[in-house]
Amino acid sequence: METTSTVNKMSRRIRIGLIAALGLAVAGCAQDAPQDTFDPAGENAQKIQDLQVPIFILAGVVGLIVLSVLTFVLIRFRDRGQAIPEQSHGNPMLEIVLTIIPALILIGISIPTVGTILALSETDDTECIINVTGQQWWWEVDYPVQDGCGGISDVIITSGQMVIPTGTEVLVRGTSRDVIHSWWIPRLNGKKDMVPGRVHNVRLQADEPGIYAGQCTEFCGLSHANMRMEVIAMDPDDFETWKAGQMAEYVAPEEGTLAAEGEATFIAQCSRCHQVNGLEDDDGNPIIARPDLQVYSGATPNLSWLMTRNTFAGASWDLLTPECRADVWDASPETVGEKYLEGVSPECLNSVDFREWLRNAPAKKPMYTDPTELEETGGLPRGMPDLGLGEDQIDQLVAYLLERQ
Repeated sequence: METTSTVNKMSRRIRIGLIAALGLAVAGCAQDAPQDTFDPAGENAQKIQDLQVPIFILAGVVGLIVLSVLTFVLIRFRDRGQAIPEQSHGNPMLEIVLTIIPALILIGISIPTVGTILALSETDDTECIINVTGQQWWWEVDYPVQDGCGGISDVIITSGQMVIPTGTEVLVRGTSRDVIHSWWIPRLNGKKDMVPGRVHNVRLQADEPGIYAGQCTEFCGLSHANMRMEVIAMDPDDFETWKAGQMAEYVAPEEGTLAAEGEATFIAQCSRCHQVNGLEDDDGNPIIARPDLQVYSGATPNLSWLMTRNTFAGASWDLLTPECRADVWDASPETVGEKYLEGVSPECLNSVDFREWLRNAPAKKPMYTDPTELEETGGLPRGMPDLGLGEDQIDQLVAYLLERQ
């Protein structure tokens, strides 16, 4: 009776395990997943798809065979008090066969895998260069002066979101300022580690306009889960419009407006860390941010055209309200570029999260576990500190930054 009870418990556990595995498989097939590696949107991601699908099928077949044999053995040879079955140990032919079959399977997998890795590492055909730098916990994106990307005559620096033209092989040159990060846009290519002191290349290409989400996939500290990124692919004409906007000259707010008061508040409170290209003091001298003197990382996001982006704080939160965000994310390939280029209007601004960020950034996004850590960093905060802004100052800054589009 005890043996029968043990077998029943084992069978019940097997059934529960199979049901749980089936549930996970079904959950993994959920629709509208923004980071679905099985839904390639570019040539490079398609190469990964062409490799992984047959391997997953093969692995599934092998898994079913192993599970079936294991189930058969557990039931057929369960302990009923019978003699121990004849052992196969020492059977040379059986051991050779069970060694050769896995070796052949691994060889069959390794050949196309190596070929795909070599194909993805090719960069001779790239037509556009974009630099990506990871740090705790956001991504800096800069476009160097180049003939590629349709020609860029002045450096463009942004963060969180990378904009690329469709149908163009883009060379992403990545590194890190602090620890190892991993940059991954599942629908456009595989993962690429960004390592301090080294430059790693990855090639991107999008077949059609759209917004493609990504995530840092290398644990990098307290706010690792809040380190996200997006690639916005546009038609070449829309991309030219975006470039022109990013390289446009600075226009000061009209005097006497709330935005003008916000400019003064920004200069007093924010310009030590955050750069706004073209911003000048009362004497007409350019105001150059010095984050290397203010924060431990030595760098902060460039806010020149903040409201042309959809996200802030390492793409952790949307600048758009849910309704306006859906209007952009759910746009058709024909209209997504136009929708994105509209930027963030006062009506669409996600003022709740944005104001909470300005009110107390460390409370919004964990940056250091204990204030005593400031002793380890020479008194420099790890990330944006709490500036103690009043509500009037926040109103002014919001009005000013809304003009940065």
